Amino acid sequence: MSKAASTRITPRPVTASSSVPASLPPHDARVLVGSIAPLLRDWLPGRRWFAGKGRPVTGFTPVAVTELLPSDTGGPGLLHLLVRVEQRGPAGPPPAVPPTIPSSTPAPDPAGDCYQLLLGVRKALPPRLAPALIGHVTQGPLTGRTLYEALYDPRLADLLLERLRTPGTLGPLRFEGSGTVSAGLPGRPLGAEQSNSSLVYGEEYILKILRRVLPGPHPDLELPLALAAEGCGRVPAPVGWFEAADPSGSGDTLTLGVLQPFLRGSQDGWRLALAALARGREFTGEAYALGRATAEVHTALATALPTVTLGRRQTAQLAGGMAERLDAVARAVPALKPYVPGLRTAFTAVAGLDEAGRARPAQRVHGDLHLGQALRTPDGEWSVIDFEGEPARPLAERRRPQPPVRDVAGMLRSFDYAARSHQPWRPEWAARCRAAYCEGYAAASGTDPRAEPELLRAYETDKAVYEVLYEARHRPDWLPVPMAAISRLAGGA
Repeated sequence: MSKAASTRITPRPVTASSSVPASLPPHDARVLVGSIAPLLRDWLPGRRWFAGKGRPVTGFTPVAVTELLPSDTGGPGLLHLLVRVEQRGPAGPPPAVPPTIPSSTPAPDPAGDCYQLLLGVRKALPPRLAPALIGHVTQGPLTGRTLYEALYDPRLADLLLERLRTPGTLGPLRFEGSGTVSAGLPGRPLGAEQSNSSLVYGEEYILKILRRVLPGPHPDLELPLALAAEGCGRVPAPVGWFEAADPSGSGDTLTLGVLQPFLRGSQDGWRLALAALARGREFTGEAYALGRATAEVHTALATALPTVTLGRRQTAQLAGGMAERLDAVARAVPALKPYVPGLRTAFTAVAGLDEAGRARPAQRVHGDLHLGQALRTPDGEWSVIDFEGEPARPLAERRRPQPPVRDVAGMLRSFDYAARSHQPWRPEWAARCRAAYCEGYAAASGTDPRAEPELLRAYETDKAVYEVLYEARHRPDWLPVPMAAISRLAGGA
């Protein structure tokens, strides 16, 4: 027997009729969460996925506490927590973030955000797990134990995979699958943690753990499943996932994790673009192919899910929302104020589109498309990942049908970001990539995004305005990147 096989943890059976008391009763859950609250209060604000940075954590309310593996068996225990984090008091200064592609930071819920925590419990933490330490428990049912981030423990990561291999329920958790999942694959956390956490299993699967959980169908599961049913090969099809019932009694589910094939040997478009710039190489061929891939995803989504037509009122609301965001950002970032009149014309033009009687289709889209959300596999094909949308926006808004050019605008802005990150700045490189991307999109869809100049300019403007706020708050040195686009867009180019 191999060493891996001899140390694997065998989980409790997961069946719909299991009588194992995996979920703690409300009183016990409150006692446990209260006993570890001081540790969580110090640990949570340092997580990249924590939405409430800059505001003090004032309390925790357990939503559900499930014992995935008992901590009294001599080995590590695994606790699954859904906990609502209360934050009262004024916000402090926003934290600094590493220089990368701008991504949305989740906006906190005034009523308290619900988070998914996977906590390991041991009597003593081995040195290899020291970076995962949360703290030592000094009160309550876990007194004398050490609490740590479970995703860093290969034995507990293995347990999660076993759960996903065996569909069924455990307490409030429901594990589902759409295919056969291999066993015995070592799990490791993916280094780049953003608004969620990910585990890679043996270069074969990747499990995304959704941290801030919301009731309702989650796009990161809903859209890949719909695309798989439509036969779209541009998106890795989910092979497993787990959920919980919304404790509020709404009848909705909380999507907690999605397991998909891991595209081994692939590279994301952001790194590929930067490498091309560093070598003085064109990127138009890659941009053209990426445009085709985007169009194929949009076509499949329009077939798989309902579409709508935006009327005069909806179009006016769309433009009005963009104008309101512009005014709010201009108040927060004075450097934007001189450009406001020119930028506003982009939204005014969209508001008047329906006066010509032209129908404007809308459908489900990616919602946060940029070079970092596209992976090129070793065979040269592009895949699209991470359909969560912008985490800062409400889930209902992320699931709303929108014009496909919103995704196109996001990718066009990403080419600008890549070009601006190179010294000297290469605006002509970005312009050629932008044109090639639109040409590839048109070749696959039959519709050139540039044929809707008013809508494309409005979405690019809206995205650039968001980028100005993000950079002003988090990375002032990067503010010239979106401001260059603001100057161009304000002139109507």
